[in-house]
Amino acid sequence: MAETKNKVLSVNNLEINFKTDNGILKAVRNVSFDLYEGETLCIVGESGSGKSVTSKAIMGILANNAIIQGGNIMYRGENLLEVSEDEFYKIRGHKIGMIFQDPLSSLNPIVKIGRQITEAMMLNNDKLKLMYNDIISDDLIRYKNTLAKMNIAIENETKKTNVRVAELKAQGKRDEIKKAKEDLNKFIKETKNTYQDQAKKYKAVLDETKKKAKEEVKAYKHQVETEHKANVANLKKLHSGAELKEALEKEDIEYQNKIRITKAEAKRRALEIMKEVGIPDPEKRYEQYPFEFSGGMRQRIVIAIALTASPEILICDEPTTALDVTIQAQILELINRIKKERKLSCIFITHDLGVVANMADRVAVMYAGKIVEYGTADEIFYDPRHPYTWALLSSIPDVDSKEKLEAIPGTPPNMIYPPKGDAFADRSRYAMNIDYREQPPFFKVTDTHYAATWLLHENAPKVEMPKIVSERIRISLEGGKQ
Repeated sequence: MAETKNKVLSVNNLEINFKTDNGILKAVRNVSFDLYEGETLCIVGESGSGKSVTSKAIMGILANNAIIQGGNIMYRGENLLEVSEDEFYKIRGHKIGMIFQDPLSSLNPIVKIGRQITEAMMLNNDKLKLMYNDIISDDLIRYKNTLAKMNIAIENETKKTNVRVAELKAQGKRDEIKKAKEDLNKFIKETKNTYQDQAKKYKAVLDETKKKAKEEVKAYKHQVETEHKANVANLKKLHSGAELKEALEKEDIEYQNKIRITKAEAKRRALEIMKEVGIPDPEKRYEQYPFEFSGGMRQRIVIAIALTASPEILICDEPTTALDVTIQAQILELINRIKKERKLSCIFITHDLGVVANMADRVAVMYAGKIVEYGTADEIFYDPRHPYTWALLSSIPDVDSKEKLEAIPGTPPNMIYPPKGDAFADRSRYAMNIDYREQPPFFKVTDTHYAATWLLHENAPKVEMPKIVSERIRISLEGGKQ
């Protein structure tokens, strides 16, 4: 069970708004979930449900008009919503990789594939610099994060105040506007005093660590150079002619690999990864451009790029949407295989429950910025409890079912004006009066299965699962024989 494994990522009470010309859009509302070591968590929901916004928050690539209203994203003991950009640079792509929906837009059309795969390796090819950065990393992160927390706290409070001031202006409340601005200035002053004192202490420690790091790197470089010179001298004693030339070339390559990632080494690694993701004839393909590849092959290249830094978390944001059905199956199989071989933890985002049937360990169903049901894959597919999950399952094409394919009626609500009660009420045939008045809490179905629907309340009328859903579950359990 997932609960016995280590948590690698934890999202807690995440709330994200966007400032738009029409008002504040509430994109993510009080979302919480955990990702465990080696598992695939699938986040499912219609377009606009908040899936991609949540993943972008984890990657630190939200749009400039985003407002983090509350919550945290914990990774390795750090809140990703508060870390500095320097720290995120080390996490994004290196520790947490991401595969986007359209592979063509993710690739540079005028740069050869080989260069795009090796780009990250060549940008970080100086092993001496990497060694130095590793030594100072903890102290640098602590110092930078302190400043980042200060700036983020001030930025978020400023955004909230600006929204509040705009509302007060519309109401003509000048005195309250003045007080809001005074409160903001006071908050900024107190926040700076608190964090700047901490930052000074951390900066002093960092300066000392930098001195030690320079000495260690210098000592390592001297050791490597001394060993190289000794090896060269020894080879000249033992060999001559063509044999000596070959031995010296080999020694030089070994020496270079100790202080930097060479182009030859980067290419070797790239070719290995290209083979791993199933790209045939990698030597030839290495020199080709994106337009010379099919959609499925381009997605394999994007996956290869994501794997170059050996991340421990892989976020797949609808990676098969732009592909045809047969290629979809191949890419899903590839992601599954790589996940098992590399022991990756995976967040898979899609609008199609059918796509994740063989991918998920656990599933979180999102609607209107909230998770409305979550549980193991078997619980969501074979014992769904939320009307929205029923609707998603009912809309999956199935050649074996005799029931008519059902579309979900209506459209999702405008989240600038979020509904007071259950956001799915207007589209649900099972909605009760309370659904329009209050948001349902999570009701426990099992230790691993929860659903936010008033239908699970002890006083709610008994509602049977729709026939089309139960029929498809029966067919699935019987292996599709009926």
